[in-house]
Amino acid sequence: MNAFYAETPPAAAPDAPGAPVSGTPGPYDDPARVLLARLTVLRERVTALVEHRSTDDPTADDPLRGLYLSDEAVQHLLRTWQSGDDPGAALPVSVDGPAGPGDRLARLAGRTGQLTELDRAVLLMALAPDVDRTFEPLYGYLNNDVSRRRATVDLALELCGVPAHLAAARSRFHASAPLRALGLLEVEEPERPFLTRSLRVPDRLIGHLLGDDTPDAALLGLLVPMPDPLPASGAGDADGFVRRLAARLHDGPLTAYLREPREGDGLAVLASVLDAAKTDALRCTGPEDHVPELLREARLSGRAVVVSGLPEKPGPLVRQLTAATDVTVLMTDPRPYDPQWSPADPLVLDAPGRLAGGAAAWRAALGAEADGFDLASAVAPYRLGGDRIQRAAHGARSLAAFEGTPLTADHVRLAARRQSASGLESHARRIRPDVDWTDLVLPDKPLTQLRELALRARHRDQVLGEWRLSAGGGRGRGVLGLFAGESGTGKTLSAEVVAADLGLDLYVVQLSSVVDKYVGETEKNLERIFTEADRTDAVLLFDEADAVFGKRSEVKDAHDKYANMESAYLLQRLESFNGIALLTTNLRANIDEAFTRRLDLVVDFPFPDAGQRLALWRHGLSHVPSVEGIDPEPLARNFELAGGSIRSAVVTAAYLAAGRGGTVTADDLLEGARREYRKAGRLVPGEGGW
Repeated sequence: MNAFYAETPPAAAPDAPGAPVSGTPGPYDDPARVLLARLTVLRERVTALVEHRSTDDPTADDPLRGLYLSDEAVQHLLRTWQSGDDPGAALPVSVDGPAGPGDRLARLAGRTGQLTELDRAVLLMALAPDVDRTFEPLYGYLNNDVSRRRATVDLALELCGVPAHLAAARSRFHASAPLRALGLLEVEEPERPFLTRSLRVPDRLIGHLLGDDTPDAALLGLLVPMPDPLPASGAGDADGFVRRLAARLHDGPLTAYLREPREGDGLAVLASVLDAAKTDALRCTGPEDHVPELLREARLSGRAVVVSGLPEKPGPLVRQLTAATDVTVLMTDPRPYDPQWSPADPLVLDAPGRLAGGAAAWRAALGAEADGFDLASAVAPYRLGGDRIQRAAHGARSLAAFEGTPLTADHVRLAARRQSASGLESHARRIRPDVDWTDLVLPDKPLTQLRELALRARHRDQVLGEWRLSAGGGRGRGVLGLFAGESGTGKTLSAEVVAADLGLDLYVVQLSSVVDKYVGETEKNLERIFTEADRTDAVLLFDEADAVFGKRSEVKDAHDKYANMESAYLLQRLESFNGIALLTTNLRANIDEAFTRRLDLVVDFPFPDAGQRLALWRHGLSHVPSVEGIDPEPLARNFELAGGSIRSAVVTAAYLAAGRGGTVTADDLLEGARREYRKAGRLVPGEGGW
């Protein structure tokens, strides 16, 4: 009995109507036609086996054959009992020639490199009833059971001409064998004897062999598109990284782990790598419960698997992904790779962060719509990665379309802020800045320093990154500033103005949620804040910072020891910080000198003189209705109030005016100023008038 191996469908004669012609689609370019041609050969083999079985079978014409076992059938079984072939016989491995372009079974075998001819024949026999129902009664007859209409292990081996007792043949059905390990075959009914267990091919594989490329239903909702590749960054290291990794993908399947400096950066790099390698990918989110289906889909389609953002405990997922040596698997996550995650280590790389952002990426995402404003200046403070830039660009266009105006820098900034999602709100109070530089009344020196602070925030990637001025010591690319001055001199307002100028949100750290009486808890809370701030485009403000950044003291008891440990932690964490952090204090002398050395700028806010107080009064009155000709100059001269107190006085005057249904008068302003003096416990000047 000859073995059945249909490596290719029967070739059409050159002059036959279906013969392929150079430059035109051939008859076997269609995967469905190729599979049906294979089944035609299988049907001939099944028919031959049925005829052979029925030649001297006394129950062949019995309509109840397969439902019971008669005495005649038992005697026939005893007469035809064979001892089997030579146990040492080798499995036939002949190959019938190259596969046609539509032969997806041959292409799948080539991609995996693990399927033998026996495996491919078994697959074909197992799927036959799912494609052609005429196989069902034939299989029922050959199984001697009309209710068993699928191929069994024994029937598959018999159709292939392979003795069922050969260990090499039986091993092809084990759970660790390629057919089952790759998710291509299911051996059902484990409670039955091995040879009578039914074989089933997953619906997804059958659909693929017939030409259907719809992903597995188990992956619906998990597959998300890859972001568009970003343009070259211009940084030699980043572009070289992309070229080297793309070249490695051409050499064969690869499992790699990219540690990204910031969430989304690794995905942006992989998009560029896959584009350079001309390789399609399946990007999956939350695949922990569907890894077999994901890997099978990748094998069928010849695509790479991309997983970004691993679960909290990534070990089980990483072990499954690294075990697939025939599929390219690319993982990316901000955490360092832990060898305990998997016994088979992937190629571990650090993803270059510079590739993920920059004006070039924004320009590619926005196109000509960004020609109306200075795009580079507008997006400089943002470090969005992955597909966040493209999503922000889409959001900016939608905002502009909603307002019916051309795209502006404000649209881009707002959309970018919304893409920079943050968990900081559980530890800090968010302020959406609604001020600008005109709201500040300060001397030239602190005003110049504040503008320099914003400039540093915009150009830190260039200065500290490209020019390598942060190299060594694990230093980050953060911008740190200290605002020192009396209460009400404009420190918090200045932080809000800087954030507004950068187009970022301001987060004011709530010290009540940070400081903890238990040892080590304050450091943990601060670490959560710094970690979240590192991945968020925002300005972090520590108000009354001397509460946590105070001077270290001589160790006299355990309290001093742990207080100094807290300060030591903060010193180390500020070194590696990559965000923008501002500290305010009423007493600069209370800040430890070691903190001061790590600051980029220290801005002193002086108490306003008479001229500045007058400007502050006038600025406050510019927002409220007041009587004509009102002059706050006497108030500015006689009441020594800081900017915050002047604002409170104007608010008091506004309430007095609103209460009587009128406008703000000089008497209202005077009453507001006197109340501020009384709150501070100071003697009120000019009780009899101005």
